[in-house]
Amino acid sequence: MEESNDDYLDNHYIHKSNWLRAAVLGANDGILSTSSIAIGVAAASEFREPVILATLAGLVAGALSMAAGEYVSVSSQTDVENADIAREKIELEEMPELELQRLAEIYEDRGLKKETALQVAIELTAHDALGAHVRDELGINEINQAHPLQAALASGAAFTVGGVLPFLVTLFLPMETMEYTLYGLAILFLAILGALAAKTGGSSVSKAVFRVTFWGTIAMVLTAIVGHLFGVQLA
Repeated sequence: MEESNDDYLDNHYIHKSNWLRAAVLGANDGILSTSSIAIGVAAASEFREPVILATLAGLVAGALSMAAGEYVSVSSQTDVENADIAREKIELEEMPELELQRLAEIYEDRGLKKETALQVAIELTAHDALGAHVRDELGINEINQAHPLQAALASGAAFTVGGVLPFLVTLFLPMETMEYTLYGLAILFLAILGALAAKTGGSSVSKAVFRVTFWGTIAMVLTAIVGHLFGVQLA
């Protein structure tokens, strides 16, 4: 049984890149940021309440900040894309012959013969001139086109999911070993996240796991050192 065109496209990992990047970044930050805050406060306090409060505050602030930052960032990208598309539309109206030549040169640079490149440019221009230039001259397509709200929601939700894991640790596990428990479980969470992201994106699982656990360890160790150096016993 033959696969449909839609099924074929869905099999390409690049089609998952937009939501996967936002989700992985959000969850990774949620685990790492929240765990680091909890470890830093636990290193400076013998009491559970300050650790819980700081971790919860970090979780809420981090999720909102992540969503807002992603929205602003991707919105800026969308504004640039829209400005370029508007400019391209004007150029097509004012100098169609020059734009046709540009399109033909792009196809020629990609390996087509000069005559073939020109013929392809002519046919695509007749079908959808703006679409051809947006895709092949500007490099904007459905795969990499920015979606601000989608990215913001994915990042904020992913941060929350990631941050809830260490927060639950601060609620229920013993304070005597809180620092080490947080570190161990955070590394486990990061490793699982890295493996899942690599599997979903079709990349190396071992490289992804090493990358997130290595940098996660550095961040949490440095935070713990700060907590110990200040040595403030929080009531």
